[in-house]
Amino acid sequence: MYGSFGEIGSARKVFDEMSMRNSISWNSMLDGYAKCGDVKLMREVFDVMPKRDVISWSALVDGYVKVGNYMEALAVFGKMRQEGPKANEVTMVSVLCACSHLGALEQGKAMHRYIVDNELPLTLILRTSLVDMYAKCGAIEEALVVFRGGSMKKTDVLIWNTIIGGLATHGLTLEALEIFLEMRNSGIKPDEITYLCLLSACAHGGLVNEAWSYFHAITRDGMVPKIEHYACMIDVLARGGRLTEAYNFLCEMPVEPSASMLGALFSGCINHRRLDLAEIVGKRLIELQPDNDGRYIGLSNVYAVIRRWDDARSTREAMELRGVKKIPGYSNVEVFGSLHGFIAHDKVHPESEEIYLMLNVLIEHMKLREKPEKSDVIDTAIEDEK
Repeated sequence: MYGSFGEIGSARKVFDEMSMRNSISWNSMLDGYAKCGDVKLMREVFDVMPKRDVISWSALVDGYVKVGNYMEALAVFGKMRQEGPKANEVTMVSVLCACSHLGALEQGKAMHRYIVDNELPLTLILRTSLVDMYAKCGAIEEALVVFRGGSMKKTDVLIWNTIIGGLATHGLTLEALEIFLEMRNSGIKPDEITYLCLLSACAHGGLVNEAWSYFHAITRDGMVPKIEHYACMIDVLARGGRLTEAYNFLCEMPVEPSASMLGALFSGCINHRRLDLAEIVGKRLIELQPDNDGRYIGLSNVYAVIRRWDDARSTREAMELRGVKKIPGYSNVEVFGSLHGFIAHDKVHPESEEIYLMLNVLIEHMKLREKPEKSDVIDTAIEDEK
């Protein structure tokens, strides 16, 4: 009870006062730390447990997934395969979630094989997790195969939303809309997430009129549009170049504009060369997120494009005065099933020298193919941003 309500200190007090502890009490303590995001104490409890069962291992894996430490979640699962019990549905859902966030397709395929080899029942939630993993890892064909497999009679809206969202992310707009029609014909009622996926599909496909139709359908289906739906609609309009319409829509919304909404509009202004509106939106973004380095850099680049060098410099100075630091980029890449992480400019990787040599070759090829445009924000940005 204490763990469920986040009262982890009280839970630990009860735990420490127990004269006897069985696996349920140990797992409850472990799960409590996992839910609170305290991975240090979670791991300490796990390491001293006298006996670990599948619930213990699953809680540990899920705890790392919840805090975004996906690499460690996969490492724990690897250790579980070596010395622990056979995984169950709960374990595999967490592991597939880790693969999804890392974009680790080969590892995701290995997890799929594990499910098949160990004859785990392909429940709806597990099948949905597989669809999500394949879609997020870029294997949309495999996602469709899993989606089509098994009995569709027992499906619910979640798996339909997952495949529609996956198709939308990959720019397969028409395919996403076709799946939605199939969903309707199957008698599955769409929910708020369904319409969010449809609006995302329209944004990627440039279908502004269709997006308006789906946006109004939310109300017709007895739901109230949420801030995410408004954000998606602004993204649709911004990508479609209807920037004045997007700005007016943003100003007239019944909800306060979020940073993601303004960010989508800002990107649209840059892409469609509406730098006058980009300045207005950029200033609002800085007001809303004064500690976000990207907001200052974005506005500074706009000023650089229109040759307002003093404003570009003062924006950078405002960022420095506030103590905002530029956050280095971070990425993961999977090579032959192994994951490698990189921070911008680091030289930690054992093959760092070879990597930079290849990077220089790629840069030279890019320079040969480059077709500079005088109006391009990147090409005319101030020197250190180039």
